[in-house]
Amino acid sequence: MAKDDPAEFKRRNKTLSVADALAGALDPMLKKRGFASREILAQWPVIAPEPFNRTTIPDKLSWPRSSNNAEGAVLVLRCAPGQALFAQHEAPAIASAVNRFFGYVLVREVRLSAEPFTPGSGQRRQSPEQPSTSAMAKVTTATESVEDEALREALRTLGLALSVRTERKDG
Repeated sequence: MAKDDPAEFKRRNKTLSVADALAGALDPMLKKRGFASREILAQWPVIAPEPFNRTTIPDKLSWPRSSNNAEGAVLVLRCAPGQALFAQHEAPAIASAVNRFFGYVLVREVRLSAEPFTPGSGQRRQSPEQPSTSAMAKVTTATESVEDEALREALRTLGLALSVRTERKDG
């Protein structure tokens, strides 16, 4: 490589956020679904009016084929079970909320997808882990000299939570 080539001086050991690291993998998939960027998906809880920010999620944007038509795209939403009729009735309000967020007519119509959406399906379920008996005894011994009942219980809870994290790291 020549010294004037900017690729030669590119830093390769910089820290990246997960979003930046996955951008290369997600962007082609999003473009197939009609999204120019991840913004509508990432900001959906802010964009959509209540309760649609929790009960719907954008599935796809269908753009009109003619280049003359600048009226916007059709936004296809996945909807939680039992919310489809309500979402279809409020489709104009959802479209105007999206357009208001972006500042131009992005969506002219909202339709519902046949694909199901379960609220919270993207959230991780965590099973509560119990600390070992030795950790419980150690925390109880360390906090028994605290006179204030509420403070002692708070310190005990904190100590047990930290012991579970430490055991998970070591294990």
